[in-house]
Amino acid sequence: MADRVLMTLDGEARDPDAPLVHADDIGVLRGDGVFETLLVRGGRACAVELHLARLAASADALDLPEPDPEEWRAAVDLAAEEWGSDREGILRLIYTRGREGAGSPTAFLLVTEVPERVQRTRREGVSVVTLERGFSVDIARTAPWQLVGAKTLSYATNMAALRHAEALGVDDVIYTSSERYVLEGPRSTVVIARGRTLLTPPPEMGVLPGTTQRALFDLAGDYDFSVRYEPLRPADLIVADGVWLVSSVARAARVHTLDGHPLSVGSLVGTVEELVDKAVDAAP
Repeated sequence: MADRVLMTLDGEARDPDAPLVHADDIGVLRGDGVFETLLVRGGRACAVELHLARLAASADALDLPEPDPEEWRAAVDLAAEEWGSDREGILRLIYTRGREGAGSPTAFLLVTEVPERVQRTRREGVSVVTLERGFSVDIARTAPWQLVGAKTLSYATNMAALRHAEALGVDDVIYTSSERYVLEGPRSTVVIARGRTLLTPPPEMGVLPGTTQRALFDLAGDYDFSVRYEPLRPADLIVADGVWLVSSVARAARVHTLDGHPLSVGSLVGTVEELVDKAVDAAP
């Protein structure tokens, strides 16, 4: 059983140990490209259409050629089939500006195993520290070149934030704006519960539109939940009936500790995680 699957858009499975990307690829040299991360489960990729739509939106923000959804959809299906149905996998769609001066993009798909860290997060939840992102909530409007609403390969700041959290002895991060509004995690969307209402910060505040959060909100009404986009403060997280970091691979990670303060375990813990699972499976 292969521990990695590498696929190109022509549907050809490549040797994951053989060279694929050139050293002068702008995605390598400057992080100039976009990506998506999908969960593979039961032999199929989850929420494919939501991810392909966001891939296209990110590419548009970077002035990359519009990705062909049919090409990507077919390659996603082949990669998931090649990975198999006996285990979960992480499927990454990579789309860069290509080689310097070539004028054509680079595209490939990579499937790898879900690490134990993710499994532990699902079981046990996470401790979180809030960190200021250094941006105002107006940044998407006033400085669109910052690309805060696009999922780009320029991920060094997010990784640095996670290493900082690890050095502090906590699992994850929730970013706040310069005005101290809640934004998002480095690789997740923040969702809280007030009774049976689920809330998340509006994308207009400079957060990446979450695919798993979107799938959750689309399904929530069928299970007697209401949903709302609303600006949140850290204090709103402390008094909430539950806080989750929602993402494609970890799905719903319950936040049990925020800035060193234990959060109450509300009656919805377990219910929201189950609903996220159903939403991910139901999303096209």
